[in-house]
Amino acid sequence: MRKLLLIVLLGLALGALFGQLMVSVPGYWLVRGGDTPYPTSFWFGLILLLALFLVLHFVLRLLMRMSHPVSRLKVWNSRTRHRNAMKRTVQGLVALAEGRWKRAEKSLVKAADDSGTPLVNYLSAALAAHYQGRYEQADTLLKRAHLSTDGADTAVGLMQVQLMLDRQQYEEALAILTRLDRQLPNHPQVLKQLKQAYLSVSDWEGLRRLMPRLASRQLISPQERQQLELRAYKELLIHEARDPGNVERVRSLWADMPDPLRNNVELVVLYTEALVRGNEEGIAERLLRHSLKEHWDSRLVLRYGLLNVDPARQLVHAEKWLQERPNDPDLLLTLGRLALRNAYWGKAQEYFETSQRQRPSGVVCAELARLFANLGEHNKSQLYYRQSVELLDKSLPSLPQPAEPPPQDEAGKGGKKK
Repeated sequence: MRKLLLIVLLGLALGALFGQLMVSVPGYWLVRGGDTPYPTSFWFGLILLLALFLVLHFVLRLLMRMSHPVSRLKVWNSRTRHRNAMKRTVQGLVALAEGRWKRAEKSLVKAADDSGTPLVNYLSAALAAHYQGRYEQADTLLKRAHLSTDGADTAVGLMQVQLMLDRQQYEEALAILTRLDRQLPNHPQVLKQLKQAYLSVSDWEGLRRLMPRLASRQLISPQERQQLELRAYKELLIHEARDPGNVERVRSLWADMPDPLRNNVELVVLYTEALVRGNEEGIAERLLRHSLKEHWDSRLVLRYGLLNVDPARQLVHAEKWLQERPNDPDLLLTLGRLALRNAYWGKAQEYFETSQRQRPSGVVCAELARLFANLGEHNKSQLYYRQSVELLDKSLPSLPQPAEPPPQDEAGKGGKKK
């Protein structure tokens, strides 16, 4: 309302100003045509000239348009096709989002040549063809996408990798990702797909080296990084430990390992086993002592009792631990085994029996049964042997058993009593 009022006031002011000018400037125009003069007022002549100019301008523009009718028609046709292509592209993308793959592919391919974004059309159509299981058609559309737009190598490559991973063509996907990684170091999507590819082909060394790059780009959470690094180092230690000649490689892996993982009991045990296989029991003994000082765990204690480095010195260390943990059954079992290595038969028996009192164990009973058998005390040996079998039986799963033994002839044949 205010704008309308301002426009009216402005019009009245201009009209008043124009009327004042017509009164104050009463000049005239004199146009002669042959001997006949045509006088007119100054203001009427001015308006007539302005009208003549506008008519001439309109006529010239009309003549210009009529002089290029074909080009004008082409422009109009091109704009119409572009609008239709954009409409089909939108329809295709909507169909793709709704899971109508066949309709999406048809709309996107039909609109690609007239669309202003053919790369988007072909990539989306390739995805629709892939979801239909038409893998060859999808690859063809990816090639057309590559040819449609300059500088589309990365986009096409990433789409191709994603489709290959979905088809479980992991080796081929990894080859493309390796090339892309050399061309575009630290590209976020390339790094994410590399992680997926390494996991798929169980390339633990590649995954181990990738973790710092993922973390530096904040593409992985600290929790996931810790889980993946734990898995990678575990698999690498298991693989390298199979060959005793790889002990230097194993030690290099341990040196490269992040500090938090060196406190992981499972990795410490695996590293210990690898060192033992590589005839590095001295290093394994020092590792276990240091790890037990930092983190007490029964698995480490039991593994310490199986080492054969310096039994006397090992027994001294273990007896110091016993002062702090006098009722630890696993430590008592380890002490019994170390006492055996030192030929302290009575001490070994005492440690085993104390461990058995703290926590009945089939393993401890078996150790006692073996010890008493070698000492010639066969009755005690048989007693502990039966106890070890009973304890082992309790740890077995609950399964149906025969109520009474079958007849001897049928038992020998493995048949059932009828």
